[in-house]
Amino acid sequence: MPSRLTHMLAAATALGLGYASTGIAAGGAYPVKPVRVIVPYLPGGITDSVARLVARQMSAELGQPFIVENRAGADSLIGTRAVKEAPADGYTILATSNAFSILPALKKAPGYTPLTDFRGIGPMMTAPFVLDVGSGQPYCSVQDLIAKAKDNAAPISYASPGTGTPNHIATEIFFRKTGIQGLTHVPFKGASAAVIEVASERIPFYMDAYATSAPHIRSGKIRPLAVTSARRIAALPDVPTLVEQNIDFTYEYWLGMLVRAGTPDSVVERLSSALRQALTTPALRERMASEGATVRFIPPAEFDGIIRKEVEDIARLQSDLRIEKQ
Repeated sequence: MPSRLTHMLAAATALGLGYASTGIAAGGAYPVKPVRVIVPYLPGGITDSVARLVARQMSAELGQPFIVENRAGADSLIGTRAVKEAPADGYTILATSNAFSILPALKKAPGYTPLTDFRGIGPMMTAPFVLDVGSGQPYCSVQDLIAKAKDNAAPISYASPGTGTPNHIATEIFFRKTGIQGLTHVPFKGASAAVIEVASERIPFYMDAYATSAPHIRSGKIRPLAVTSARRIAALPDVPTLVEQNIDFTYEYWLGMLVRAGTPDSVVERLSSALRQALTTPALRERMASEGATVRFIPPAEFDGIIRKEVEDIARLQSDLRIEKQ
């Protein structure tokens, strides 16, 4: 019959092996269990669809499930805060848009500081917006829309997926470039809800991701007037840029992945490498191009630099436009 000492030694040995196992996982065997990918938006939008594409490829690369969870609410703050509060071990990833950089300048209590509480893995894609109007609206060009927007006798409204989203900020910059003032902002809970309102003629126009508006463009319910990139996109070769229409304005948003600050360098490098491999997948690249997006790998340190500059730029914009923090 084993002695009490034997049991104690066995327990100590098992405990020691447990510690060794944990050390190996932290130091080089990551990942050893499923990884959660938190999307702070509702299902069906561009961030959700791209995150699922990329997560599938990263799962194949790293040999563990990458489980996408939608944690929408409070203009993406609920999901972002959930990742901030998770352990800094690489098993909870934030897949978000550059609203991540924007919201701290627009919210009184965002609950996070971008590069203090997080560190980047890398962008999944960049893409322009499409300036959409309902097909029944009387606007055949951007100049038609601008003229109507400046007609104070008949004010119009515009949609966004939420206050502080890249769509909202891009629209505000567009107004600034064109001298438009006083339009009513109607924020919705997600891109899918906003584009339906425009397709249904209840809201006159909206700057949207092509991926979200594409079904409505194909069905004829939405008319695209322009894209915000410097060049036309392959998905909409007949739609001119704003620059072509004599408006000095370009804007591209990013969708990217981040983890909590304090996540080990080795884990961030492993995730970055997996993301890089995922972005080389021909099927993924073709799908991104079909959705009007560009895929380009950027290392974590460079991605952090992009976020840092964006945070500074948005803070200046908030001050210049006197956007009241909510």
